[in-house]
Amino acid sequence: MIEYLNTPLFGVTLTIVVFTISNLFYKKMKSPLLNPIMISIIFIIWFLKYLDIDIESYEKGGDIINFFLAPATVALAIPIYKKLELLKKNLISTLIAISIGSLAGILSVAILSKLFLLDDMLMLSLIPKSTTTAIAIDISEQIKGNPSITLAFVLATGMLGNILGPSILKVFKIKNKIAKGVALGTASHAIGTAKAIELGQAEGAMSSLAISIAGVITVFIAPLIVNLII
Repeated sequence: MIEYLNTPLFGVTLTIVVFTISNLFYKKMKSPLLNPIMISIIFIIWFLKYLDIDIESYEKGGDIINFFLAPATVALAIPIYKKLELLKKNLISTLIAISIGSLAGILSVAILSKLFLLDDMLMLSLIPKSTTTAIAIDISEQIKGNPSITLAFVLATGMLGNILGPSILKVFKIKNKIAKGVALGTASHAIGTAKAIELGQAEGAMSSLAISIAGVITVFIAPLIVNLII
């Protein structure tokens, strides 16, 4: 048993089994509070702590799963391709919306951090929170943030967008499919896009596009804003 815990198979198996079960519960109950990613994270942390298993043992398999983050992000091009004509018709307005949303996400972090006197390192770690994990970690390292803190807030941002996003859209009476997709993708990256795909193909396609463009915009804008405020 001890030998098995020290192999990559342990982390991979635990992650896949827990997520599969969590996803089945989510599909059965249809409650946003049973978000499979959130439940999986909570259960795996509890499981490792309860059995006193070193995080290093889990990471041997977890790193393999992390390796597929970038290819999975690229695969989001598929829903974009399926709705290419819709994108062409709304290209300019979509690009403007994503650009404004990305800029607002960065500036809001900077302004609120200064307002509440947060440590500069914490602010820098929060700035890339709305981009997908692979991009966020690179940006955090580039602007001298803490990638571990960035990762935690990227997950939190994505889960909040996934859980609360549809309700917020209803409160503000946003019914346009393109607007829904752009909002979820720009604000809450891949996890928000998972919810957008649930809402419909058009929402999923626009959200997938928003992830890519928001990531590129943040890569270029974040260092410029950091240089201005620090």
